[in-house]
Amino acid sequence: MEYNVKEKVNGRKETLQKYVDSTEKQRQLYQKTLMIVVLSQILGGAGLAAGITVGALLAQDMIGTDSYAGIPAALITLGSAAAAFLVGRLSQRFGRRAGLASGFLAGGIGAFGIVFAAVADHLPLLYVSLLVYGAGMATNLQARYAGTDLAQPNQRARAVSMAMVSTTFGAVAGPNLVDVMGRFAASIGVPALAGPFILAGAAFTLAGLVLLAWLRPDPFIVAKAIAEAQKTDQVKVSESSSTGTAMSNRGIIVGTTVMVLTQIVMIAIMTMTPVHMKHHGHSLREVGLVIGIHIAAMYLPSLVTGVLVDKLGRTIMSYASGITLLLAGILAAWAPPDSMAALIAALALLGIGWNFGLISGTAQIIDATPEHIRAKTQGTVDVLVALAGASGGALSGMVVANSSFAVLSITGGLSSLLLIPVVLWSRSKRS
Repeated sequence: MEYNVKEKVNGRKETLQKYVDSTEKQRQLYQKTLMIVVLSQILGGAGLAAGITVGALLAQDMIGTDSYAGIPAALITLGSAAAAFLVGRLSQRFGRRAGLASGFLAGGIGAFGIVFAAVADHLPLLYVSLLVYGAGMATNLQARYAGTDLAQPNQRARAVSMAMVSTTFGAVAGPNLVDVMGRFAASIGVPALAGPFILAGAAFTLAGLVLLAWLRPDPFIVAKAIAEAQKTDQVKVSESSSTGTAMSNRGIIVGTTVMVLTQIVMIAIMTMTPVHMKHHGHSLREVGLVIGIHIAAMYLPSLVTGVLVDKLGRTIMSYASGITLLLAGILAAWAPPDSMAALIAALALLGIGWNFGLISGTAQIIDATPEHIRAKTQGTVDVLVALAGASGGALSGMVVANSSFAVLSITGGLSSLLLIPVVLWSRSKRS
């Protein structure tokens, strides 16, 4: 037994060494990792769409009031925050495969829990299940980092964008299957609004199994081995350690701020859009169409955004995020409630602004973190992003209940401009 264990350990070391010694093998693993991440993201996208599309409506139906319609988004994002922390720590210690597969499988359990809660009309179970379901959403977002582990600096934003754009296929299909899944759920005695969570449970579970089966060798473990082998440059690093640390800290602060602000604005407006539409006579199919286009705008521009972030720079695209979110808030506030075209345009801009902010912010985080702390730092940053989303989701229902959807939208749009002085501060410090 002891001999077999040693043999396995030695075999793993030999495999890692082959990748450390060969840039061609590194390139091949980078491409293989992207393909596996793309497949998991397609499945994960279908899973996350359920919570976005009908989470607020299901809670509204079970609770019976609009004031707490933002609670599902808050619980999902709180669960997402806890999962982001745990997935980051698991990934740092055991690799992306262990961290991401665990997160997706937990999300699948949470989705099926929501279905059981709806059938039993059991609010406490619904709340707990929404928290666990958030693990799938956090993992879907964390998977974007897996593609960057072996990417060159000028490929990082594009690697993030490859992972994100693949989410589009599942995320757009999900909302447009709301009606179909609702009818299927009703046919088996499950409330129609819980139908999309059946799809979510299956999708998250499959995403976890894909990563568990095929993400070998683990790209993060290979990246750490490569960094370890390159310690001959340690003298140069130590000579400029104080300057490098200061620059890294600023990169983390700015990248985090950009992602946090864009998340708050996007979650707040997006959460209350289905409720706003329902109040003005729109059908569940129309809600699914608007949210589906919004999710497409969140992820589909990623390929172009990744190239722009790598070519034009992180700063310019952060500015573009703030301006786009402002336009989205203004349009959502002024859009006639019965105008599908105006709502679609506003939610599309909201998705594009979020996309600009997430990719530019993610690239700054990756640039600023060395391998020995990268995964856990990424997890910690995503905790803050998730908590920001939780606050946006929780407050959105209260703001609308006490004022209007227009007030929420314009406030969110103006808030997005706060990221501009933060980026300017970073540039002045760098100068």
